[in-house]
Amino acid sequence: MKQRIITAVILAPLVVAGIFLLPLPSFIIALAIIALIGFWEWTQFVEQPSRLLKLIPGVAVGALSFYLLPFDSINLDTVVDSHFAMLCLGAVWWVVASILAITYPRSADLWRSSSILRHAFGILTILPFFWSVVLLRAENMTTDVYHGAKLVLFVCILVWVADSGAYFAGKSFGKHKMAPRVSPNKTIEGLIGGVIAALIAGWFAAKWFDIQFSSYAALFITTLLTVVISVLGDLVESMFKRVSGIKDSGNIIPGHGGVLDRIDSLTAAFPIFTLLYFSF
Repeated sequence: MKQRIITAVILAPLVVAGIFLLPLPSFIIALAIIALIGFWEWTQFVEQPSRLLKLIPGVAVGALSFYLLPFDSINLDTVVDSHFAMLCLGAVWWVVASILAITYPRSADLWRSSSILRHAFGILTILPFFWSVVLLRAENMTTDVYHGAKLVLFVCILVWVADSGAYFAGKSFGKHKMAPRVSPNKTIEGLIGGVIAALIAGWFAAKWFDIQFSSYAALFITTLLTVVISVLGDLVESMFKRVSGIKDSGNIIPGHGGVLDRIDSLTAAFPIFTLLYFSF
């Protein structure tokens, strides 16, 4: 626990600084490196002899997405149909993935023996996350250079607060398990506590960052769905690790495991929030 706290204290300011201070091209490069590490860690979930060969599909599809989707600062300032298609793909995936996690282990019979599906799941987890963060970061850059950074941090705050709220509510009141075969410690009471904490934090953060929603109902619905899916996103990665027989996706972050272990909830939250934000 001590190592986790020390790492978090060091890492959190660096993440916030990167979100606000990196120019958009540098931000995209940094995020692409995180995505690449995520693809590398995902190779553990695919049953093939060579990790380098297992890395090729994710990298190839990721590179193709740069050809198909506009990513310069001018075109990113306007979300086009291809961007919406990527966000919708990510949203659909997380609904499906959540169902797979909740119905585990029965659902594992559908994909456990398929390397193609495991590759596809990794691409659907990491690629929409990457593009949703980029789209948020580039939002309204021509008139307010920090507006997109505030949006990215807003989603991070929702997830971090929800995670903390779920932990303390689950410890204090947790009785009903969400998916005991995947993660025995996660409870419905914890989820409710996390949602309530995130709704409160989201309201204050939206005021503080001057993030405009079409209505309070839009803020409520967007926050609610983002948080619920983020909690389920944590379950999804736990499911893949359980099937693959590993505890952590890596050891790159002292006390926290791998990159996927730290961004599992964020990979689910960002596509959902971004789609809802631009839709509302």
